[in-house]
Amino acid sequence: MERLSVKRAPERDESEMSAAPSSVSTSATLMPSGEPLLSPYEAPDLYDLLFESFVFDVPYWMNVGKTANGPVLDVACGTGRILLRLLEAGVDVDGVDAFPLMLEQLRKKAQARGLEARVYQADMRDFTMPRRYDRAICAFNAFAHCETTDEQIQALLCIREHLEPGGALVLHMSYPSLSLWTDPSGEPVLELRSTHPINGNTLELWDTRYKNIVGQCQRSQMEVRELDAAGNLVDSQRFETTQRWIYRHELELLLRHAGFTRWDIRGGFENEPLERDDQQMLVWAWRD
Repeated sequence: MERLSVKRAPERDESEMSAAPSSVSTSATLMPSGEPLLSPYEAPDLYDLLFESFVFDVPYWMNVGKTANGPVLDVACGTGRILLRLLEAGVDVDGVDAFPLMLEQLRKKAQARGLEARVYQADMRDFTMPRRYDRAICAFNAFAHCETTDEQIQALLCIREHLEPGGALVLHMSYPSLSLWTDPSGEPVLELRSTHPINGNTLELWDTRYKNIVGQCQRSQMEVRELDAAGNLVDSQRFETTQRWIYRHELELLLRHAGFTRWDIRGGFENEPLERDDQQMLVWAWRD
């Protein structure tokens, strides 16, 4: 499938998108009308239409994979945006994700490219893989789907257990900036505009965020709108998901509690220092 031509709303960045792949199971909720809202990870075709073309972090993860001294595990691999590129580059990589439809989509894409994908359905908080890894990656804010401290620790413990001695977890999380909490809650925001690769219609992703500042949580009700050339609405699908955002020193305590002995937290994909709240957190944590 041809990639999308993505045009972002000017105040949004790909790395800050909330609809990251998830390896934590979530249950459907109800809209006020009583209509069930699915997780966005239960619509893999639509997910790929919106996010497959995102490449802002691809060079970083390619370098992580290519420089590993052993196999790599992609935690919350989704439909394979990163995993399939690693496979194409010759990296020995496995994947784990909680959503079977996402993995089914990944397998179809792998087969179409002549690749053999070893992926397993499991929750990132409790999984067992047949081997151990030199690198475990957790990209695109996937860790934010661990909604409680216990879930965060369980996931980190499980990932650490799957690392070889000397292996490292490499994790990406957007830093929860002041504007995340001060921007209006409950108002739709245009996160993404792209072109449908088949019919040329416009796809828009609108995100209505409900924020719990004390709980450091955000519940997102997302609507994907498809518009024809005249701007008429021809289709609309709604989804819901929740993220729990964490800060640097909180993350350090979580890593320590999970048994990691050393870590390095940087402020972006160029390994710059973490100094501002509008940066990305790139975390390397080693099992010694």
